[in-house]
Amino acid sequence: MKTLILLALAGLGAQLVDGSLGMGYGVTSTTLLLAIGTNPAAASATVHLAEIGTNLASGLSHWKFGNVDWKVVAKIGVPGAVGAFVGATVLSNVSTAIAGPAMSLILLGLGLYLLVRFTLRGLDKRQLGKPMRARFLAPLGLTAGFIDATGGGGWGPVSTPAILASGRMEPRKTIGSIDTSEFLVSLAASLGFLFALGSQGIELVWVLGLLAGGLVAAPLAAWLVRFVPPRLLGAGVGGMIVATNTTSLLGSDWVGASDPVRRAVLAVVYLVWAAAVVWSFREHRRERAAERAEALAAEARALAAEARALAAEADALAEERVASPNAVAPLPPRDDSVAAGHRRA
Repeated sequence: MKTLILLALAGLGAQLVDGSLGMGYGVTSTTLLLAIGTNPAAASATVHLAEIGTNLASGLSHWKFGNVDWKVVAKIGVPGAVGAFVGATVLSNVSTAIAGPAMSLILLGLGLYLLVRFTLRGLDKRQLGKPMRARFLAPLGLTAGFIDATGGGGWGPVSTPAILASGRMEPRKTIGSIDTSEFLVSLAASLGFLFALGSQGIELVWVLGLLAGGLVAAPLAAWLVRFVPPRLLGAGVGGMIVATNTTSLLGSDWVGASDPVRRAVLAVVYLVWAAAVVWSFREHRRERAAERAEALAAEARALAAEARALAAEADALAEERVASPNAVAPLPPRDDSVAAGHRRA
């Protein structure tokens, strides 16, 4: 029961991150399952089965809030499903001794990408509104789907920043479209794992725990996407994933680090993580201040333009009066009811 509650809380937290950032559910949940000793293929299969429900709920919620571009969903989701099915088949045929550290390495790389991407870079809005082409989205979906299935997560960390970096879609629509298309990826990956593994090692109760937490969080995350600063959330989640998978790798047979080395490396990781969160918070505040200053400047320019228009109108009236000094001002329209009252009196 304790494990089920923890999994539900993990699913809730992971979906809050995923639905508001466009990434993080699979990476976060798989990291947790690996930390408690789950077989890598079974961990990825468990997470993807839960994601079928959470992504469906998340997609409907994003659609309700107007965060979905269905053309982008189709162009990236179908290739993503193909890549996920292939990735699930590959992972199911790799031994646990190799798959465990390999998955931790993939997750570590994705965590580092999140940490660096959202700590150091803002969002490029110069190309906003231009169409997203299939020749860009199809290979991106294929690659992200394969990484997602083999790493237990990666659909969002690969595809969301790539689309944001293009600057062609506003953040909330990018996140909503990626979350919605992930339903196809999760479904394909789950089918791949079930064909290759059957139900071996998949705990249905764990799936239900992750699913329950995710279903609760999905509508809230779709609403929060309009308010939560992606930069700060991305740095926080990325650091958590880096710290957890660094711990797993240091204790694996691939590395086998001693306790003093482990402690030293983790101390550096935690310091870098804390510095990244602080830096992201400061940059977020600076960007908000710049946006407010630009909004005030735009308002001032609009007021100045209105003042110039009024001054021009006043000048035109003055010139008209100078040109016709004997012109009589028109009388106001007669009110017959008032005149009738005077006659009765």
